[in-house]
Amino acid sequence: MPELSTVQASNASLATSLPAGLVAVFVGATSGIGEYALKAFVKETTSPKVYFVGRTQADADRVVADLRKLNRQGTYIFIRSDVALLKNVNDVCAQILAKQEAINLLFMTQGTMAIERTAEGLAPAYVLPITSRVLFILNLLPALQNATELKRVVSVFAAGFEGPYDDKDWANFPVKNLMKSRPHLATMITLAHSILARRAPDISFVHDFPGAVKTAFGKDAKGRMAVVRNIFNFIGHFVIKYLPPETSGALQIYNATSSRFPPARGGADGVPLSKGVKVARGIDGKLGSGVYSVNENCDDVSLEIDRHIAKAKADGAEESLWAHLTGEIQQHTGKNFD
Repeated sequence: MPELSTVQASNASLATSLPAGLVAVFVGATSGIGEYALKAFVKETTSPKVYFVGRTQADADRVVADLRKLNRQGTYIFIRSDVALLKNVNDVCAQILAKQEAINLLFMTQGTMAIERTAEGLAPAYVLPITSRVLFILNLLPALQNATELKRVVSVFAAGFEGPYDDKDWANFPVKNLMKSRPHLATMITLAHSILARRAPDISFVHDFPGAVKTAFGKDAKGRMAVVRNIFNFIGHFVIKYLPPETSGALQIYNATSSRFPPARGGADGVPLSKGVKVARGIDGKLGSGVYSVNENCDDVSLEIDRHIAKAKADGAEESLWAHLTGEIQQHTGKNFD
């Protein structure tokens, strides 16, 4: 496990280890963990160009003002969109790709506790961490592959909590079974990363768990989900030690830029490792294999999780999941990624 001082030193070397003008896309970055990570990235890089996606212009204006104080040489482009709708994900990606041939980092935190279905018939609590993120990756994959020095996708959710899943009802199971949704969705993310990494072995994929970070997550929840959120927040106030925003941001940007998490091949590893720090173990059990499930300490998850994912693959879960995801995307956007 890297010490916090090691994490901070790695981040501080971003400006000298990687070239100026890194291009990053942050989805869900107008509050919470995404905002903290965005600010950490901007603070440590030289002349970054950042596209960030959110729903609220007022929040974006506040974030941009903060970013300009942190780094006046950066370029900050806000795209307002509700990416719980897959057609909107396509629109956002088209806007970015019209201006950008290469992207170094795709960092995603979009999520909610809301289960009321969108106009496309999908529950936001399911589609935001799953199909929305996969569609961002698929659309932006060519630009990520065009980058140099750093090519990475980070999906912040629940790495280390992969567990039982229902491959007969990928989309509806987490809505019908709220208390069992986390292991199901976490397994979906890690499996999807494994599939995508085979398509693009020159890109590294990190699924991480952020630990306890105080955010406004779930503020749009209604009904029983609002009750669950209020109970959790009340109890958490007394028993949970939350990470400071700056620490959360630092840990996330370490996951996003350190060569501890290299792609399977291609050499765009990121910031060189500090002395004594080893390359992470991929979800397939091999060092530096390109797909990583990372806990709140920027460390490998347990071998039990590796075994769970291996069994899921052996049982055909990847094929089932990919057929589901590509079918869902084609149904709602007309795009075929099969």
